[in-house]
Parts: sequence; structure tokens; C-alpha cells
Amino acid sequence: MNFNKIIIVICLLTAAVLLNSCNTEKKVNITSPNGDYKFDCFVNKTTGELSYSVNFLGKEIIKQSVLGFNISNFEQPHNITINSVTENNVNSHWQPVYGEKNEYPEIYSEKIISVSDNQLNYKITVRAYNEGVAFRWNFLNSDLTLVDEKTEFALPDNVVLWASENAQSKIFKIGVSSLKNPIDRPLLIQTPDSLFIAIGEAGLVNFARMKFIKSSTKESTLKAKLDSEVKYQKPFETPWRYIMAGTKPGHILENNFLILNLNQPNKIEDTSWIKPGKIIREVTLTTKGGLACVDFAAKHNIQFVEFDAGWYGYEYDDKSDATTITIDPKRSKGPLDLHKIIKYAESKNIGIVLYVNRRSLEKQLDEILPLFKSWGIKGVKYGFVNVGSQEWTAWLHDAVRKAANHKLMVDIHDEYRPTGYSRTYPNLMTQEGIRGDEASPDNEMVLKTIFTRMIAGAGDHTNCYFDKRVDEKLGSHGSQLAKLVCVYSPWQFIFWYDRPINSDTSGDGGVGNRNHIIEVPELAFIDAVPTVWDDTKVIEGLPGEFAVIARRSGDRWFVGALNGNQPREFNIPLNFLSPNIKYKATIYYDNPKVKTTTKVGVKQQIVSSNYQISREIKAKNGMAIIFEKIN
Repeated sequence: MNFNKIIIVICLLTAAVLLNSCNTEKKVNITSPNGDYKFDCFVNKTTGELSYSVNFLGKEIIKQSVLGFNISNFEQPHNITINSVTENNVNSHWQPVYGEKNEYPEIYSEKIISVSDNQLNYKITVRAYNEGVAFRWNFLNSDLTLVDEKTEFALPDNVVLWASENAQSKIFKIGVSSLKNPIDRPLLIQTPDSLFIAIGEAGLVNFARMKFIKSSTKESTLKAKLDSEVKYQKPFETPWRYIMAGTKPGHILENNFLILNLNQPNKIEDTSWIKPGKIIREVTLTTKGGLACVDFAAKHNIQFVEFDAGWYGYEYDDKSDATTITIDPKRSKGPLDLHKIIKYAESKNIGIVLYVNRRSLEKQLDEILPLFKSWGIKGVKYGFVNVGSQEWTAWLHDAVRKAANHKLMVDIHDEYRPTGYSRTYPNLMTQEGIRGDEASPDNEMVLKTIFTRMIAGAGDHTNCYFDKRVDEKLGSHGSQLAKLVCVYSPWQFIFWYDRPINSDTSGDGGVGNRNHIIEVPELAFIDAVPTVWDDTKVIEGLPGEFAVIARRSGDRWFVGALNGNQPREFNIPLNFLSPNIKYKATIYYDNPKVKTTTKVGVKQQIVSSNYQISREIKAKNGMAIIFEKIN
């Protein structure tokens, strides 16, 4: 089945509009189909630069800002002329292989603006969706070197940013004037009148990554900064720059499929081998530990077992050979019969995923991908990959395509942040680029992550459950359950540091003496929760403070409620449920009186769509709920 088959006929309306090239005050206007967004593109008659502005709900969210690049061998100032405009209107829907919804709207108005600039010729494509606006360049010249980007984002005065300097660093609130270093994307912004704005990039495949820096000359203005020069020998298109807005941060998060829409449709014809699912990380690197993980996975509805660093030697040694099974002695004494485990896993319908560090990937990629396929491996986790420059961006996406050629799924770890390529190559299941549980973030940090990083797409949060850091740093076990709903990842590690009770006790995978998995009652929730969804509703929340997210899989709804540093009364309306139907709600919540190590209570009640669930959740705690129809 072709999941990208358009189910509503695309309506294209094309009209060439010739503009008076001498009238530099002429504006090109694009309005979203629902009228919420208005994008103006024009030549600034004072500076001669191509500029733009954006309005949302009648408010200017991007003031007059420069559009453009510094290009080698093209003199300044520019002599910019808007020559013509072509208009298209699209109204369609598409079905993803997997996602946060089972169908996405793709509805937008588009104008392609033909521009000449001295000897330079290019087009700017602007799209106004109901969810946001986006623009990109199509350069028609050959042999171009883009030295840097000049594009600005002139924000309203006195905005607050939720910024991070690196993909896995802490997220902090800051004003534009206080910025010192480049900050990552996507970036969430709040105006003084409590409007929320997000800016970022989509469709980054063979280009340099964009970050944001403070303008040196204009107040409340951010400027795009590329991680390297960009060179092309022939005409090319840039990634998209997008702007989204909402009266609540949840509006932006719920509309994050805009980033997918700004990428090309699925290019994998047969997607039957692409399987989302839950993963347990095998930490002992032993045969006994691997077999125990397979048995545990089969019992608890877990789809994959992953063998992390150390199975083929010391990952940071350039001499390590990922075509061999050679255990790093610093991580485990073994023995590890990986082929025996793979065969046993196949008999239980469990897939095996292998980690490979970039050092081996860069020199052995074309060798190990067909080899892993022959072994029966289902996927590869690319570790510590180089990111940022045009060279390494192109290399990494080529590595995803090569994996697809061998029917291997991919999880990219460390600094890589998604820009929607999983629509085009859905074997790219997930990626890190997130400050996950490995880094011991508290709930406040996770709640910032949910409303910022998760705009970009799936995030592998490396969840852990029985590790002692849950009680010491992360918040609570109720929080961990809530995060399985709130943080979206088609491949979701649910036991990052934990091992089954009958696992090998001699090996620890280099992570120390971690807790064994105990058969506590709330494992029923972990067994039941999916990783991909038919529908998603962001009910309420604020960065760093709290979040309530509801997701549907078939007839069942799952809700995650995560709380920050202050006790809070949660009143969750259930109007997302089907009307006139009774549901059994199974509630998992933190309860210090429960006589288990995890202190999670379980309660059931009958509800319907006109109910609300009210519960006080303590600071740094959480709650998870399953709603099942009663026949």
C-alpha cells in the first residue's frame, strides 16, 4: 500500500503575475487558507534588500526582516528586482507510514517569486499553511558558494526565548539582548501579550545546518547562521525556514506535522519491513543477558532488543571492526554469541538493533549494512555522528538512504535534530538531539523539551524506569509513565539502564550495577502503551511547568500528565473521547503508601466524554491513564 497516495485531488491554480520592476514598493502577499497568517515579501526601498514580514491573527509576529545570503563573487549592494509571481493552491491529505496522527492535512497557498539580483537569478517559494508559513530559495545559477545567510527574524519587543546552545544542552529562558552564543532550532518564543512563536528549518538534506544568533545592529532581531559554507556546481534548493504561532504553546506542538509537510513524500515503495516499537537496551553484552532480554521483550510486548556500544570493540578506537563480534573488555567479560541471540529473537518475533559509532560507520558503512542484513539485524543506531556542515549533513542523509536499500531502520544519536526527513525515508525511525534521561533531566527540563525540541519531531529520550536516578533526579515513576505518552518517538527505549531479573550478573555493559526489572503492577501500562498514534491532542501545558497530552491508538486513548516544580491541581476534560460511550479509565499515579519499590498506585473508574478527571499532582510527579471503551 502506498501510504503517500493523495486521497483528495490536489487543486492547482497557476497564474503568472507580471510586476513593474521599477516599483520597489510593490508587495507580494500570501495568506493562509484559513486567513490566520499573512506573509509579505517586498524590496526595501531604502536599503534595496529583499525583505519580508509575517502577521498572525492580525498581529505582526515578524517585523520587516532581510531575506538572503552572502554569496562569493557577487558584489554588494544588490540590485534586486521582482520579475514575476506564480501562484499555486493545494488542498490534500496524506497518510504516513507511522506518526502522531494517521493522516495529515497538507493545505496551503503558495507563491513562487522570480527574482534577479545583479547577475544572480533565483526564485523564492513561499507557502502559507493553516499551521504556519515557510520559505526557501531555488538558485538557478551554477557554481555558487553561499558564504553565510543574512536572513533575519525581527521579533516583537521584549520577547522571551526558550533557548539551548546545543541539541543536548539545557534549555533556558533568555531575552534576545542577553544572547552570547548561537542557539539551536526549533526555537520557541513568547511575546509580552502571551502569543507563542516558533522558528526553525525543515528539509535539511544537503546543506549546512542553521542556528540563530543575535543581530549586531538591530534590537529584538535574530539572524540565521550557517555551520559552514555551502557549495553547489548546479542549480539547487535550500532548506525551508518556517514560522509558526499560537495562542498556546500546545497549538504549535500539535501542528508540528508542518515540518513533515515541508519534505518530499515517501520514496520507499515497500514499507512493510518498517516497524515502530518499544526497545529494551541490553546492558550486559553477554549471551545470557541477550536471551533474557528477548524473553522479557516477548512477555511484555516489546518489539526490539538493542546491543549498544562495546559489542564490536572499543567504540572510540579507529581500529575497532564492526564486521566482527569482539567485546570491549572494559564493558563486559562476555561471552556474547550474537548470532545465537538473533536466531532466538527471530523465533520470538523480536528484532535486534545494533549500535555503531561514527568511526566505524564512516569507514565501513557500505560493508556493514549488507552484512547486518544477512545476519538478520533489523536496524542500526548511528552513534556520535558528525553534524552541522554541508559535508556531514549530506553524508548522514545518504547513510539513511543506504540503510533503506538494505531494509534497515535507523536511530541517529547525539547532536542530530530532525527536520522532517522521516517523511521521505521513514526507515529513519527516531533520533536523539534531546536532553534525555541519560543526562538526568528533571521534570522542569523535560517540560521545556516537550514544547520546544518536540516541535521538530520524534525524540529518543532514553527512558529508564528502575534506575535509581528516577527517584534521585528525574522526578518519579509516575513521571516516567507520563513521559511515554508526552514524548513522541516511534522507536522508544523504555528500559535504558535496566535488565531482566534473570539476566547475566557478571556483566554491566560499562554502566554500573543497575537495578533489575521488577514485576510491578504498572508494567501493565508499559506493556500496553504504543509508540505511534492515530490522533494526538495537546490538552494544556506551559514550558517548564506542566503538560497534559492525549493520544489515540485504535479505540484506546492514552493520557500523560507531567508536573514541574510546583504542586498543581490537574483538571483534565475528557471531550476527546467519543460521545455517548462509557470508558474504563485506568489511572497510574504516584502514591508513597503503595508497598512497591516504585510507589505507583493504580485506580479505575468509569467515565465518559462529558467528565473531567481531577487530581492533585505533587511537584515533580506525574500520572498516566488508559481509556478503554466499555461494550
